[in-house]
Amino acid sequence: MAAGRERRSKAETFTARWKMQWHRVRTGLRRSAVDYFRGDGSDWIAFVGLLLTIPILMSMTLVDSVWCSPAALVLPIVAGGLLLRPASLLGLYAAAATALIVESVRLGPYTEGPSRVTPGVVLVVAACGFFGLLTAQFRSRVGVPWRRGGTMLFDLRERIRVQSKLPKLPQGWHHEMALRPAGGQSFSGDFVVASRTNGGRTLEVVLTDVSGKGMDAGSRALLLSGAFGGLLGSLPPHAFLPAANGYLLRQDWDEGFATSIHLVLDLDSGDYELYSAGHPPGLQLSAGSGRWEEKAAEGPLLGVYDGAQFDPVKGSLRPGDVLMLFTDGLVETSDRDIVEGIDRLTGEADRYVAGGFHGAAWHLIEAVAKDVNDDRALLLICRQATPLTR
Repeated sequence: MAAGRERRSKAETFTARWKMQWHRVRTGLRRSAVDYFRGDGSDWIAFVGLLLTIPILMSMTLVDSVWCSPAALVLPIVAGGLLLRPASLLGLYAAAATALIVESVRLGPYTEGPSRVTPGVVLVVAACGFFGLLTAQFRSRVGVPWRRGGTMLFDLRERIRVQSKLPKLPQGWHHEMALRPAGGQSFSGDFVVASRTNGGRTLEVVLTDVSGKGMDAGSRALLLSGAFGGLLGSLPPHAFLPAANGYLLRQDWDEGFATSIHLVLDLDSGDYELYSAGHPPGLQLSAGSGRWEEKAAEGPLLGVYDGAQFDPVKGSLRPGDVLMLFTDGLVETSDRDIVEGIDRLTGEADRYVAGGFHGAAWHLIEAVAKDVNDDRALLLICRQATPLTR
């Protein structure tokens, strides 16, 4: 009886140990896989998996080379170029080269029949390996594995979108904004930063157009939007553009200029100041006359020379008035000057007066500059008309 209990105890101990070891193996594999796909861990799991596919493909080719061509070895090679680091990739290439040699010897000379290792197959496999190695070396230099590259770009795009979000305005005000990058890309050289300052009484908005377009200007737009967002509200309104100009000069970029327009709006009275740095003028719709008026402030481009002066233009938004700010991509093209573009924009905008410009920003870009290969941005700020009382 005691011997039976001892045997059961040993069995339970063995089972418990086996389960514990299996649990550790599973945990380690899961942790390694998570670290790998986050870009933080070793690539040994992917390397082993791809390495095992090579003898499998080689065996299938030797059994039936018609259904499994020798060129099938490009599959693990292409996958390795996306998944592995350069050192591991060279090991995978050595295994693939060995498999090709074995297939060539076992199947016989390519002149004796089809579905054999031909010079064309060798060239295709070698070319795929070469481009895969270039891709792996590029990822290694950048320091961002392909598994994180898309996520990082998505995160950058979302940061620009969040930074461009306008703050909520009090009752009686309405705003809309639309950004459309060049060529349908996700990144734009146009961006907006906005903040309510002075205890929420003042709205400050900066619309900036960085030189270049699309992906070329997207990285610089991200850097500038963060810097401008930090400056906005931290400095008096008249000091913002000089500080932004100094920041841009310190970057010493080859294509280092930008245009910008800075709106400082008193949400209680409707009075505003508009500062410009080489930017297209703002447009104000007067509810009383129904006419658009240009609001052009004086100031040079940002990042051109130090000590630039920026003189504001003043105005006031009365109930029913609309202020429209935009970048040059919306109104200026190679076959259309800015005056003609502004006329077309105001003509289209008149259609939205009765509806209070709700949903107008995106539709105006579609109507005025849908197929323009440039970044376009449009900002509308409306002071809603006070309803009549009886």
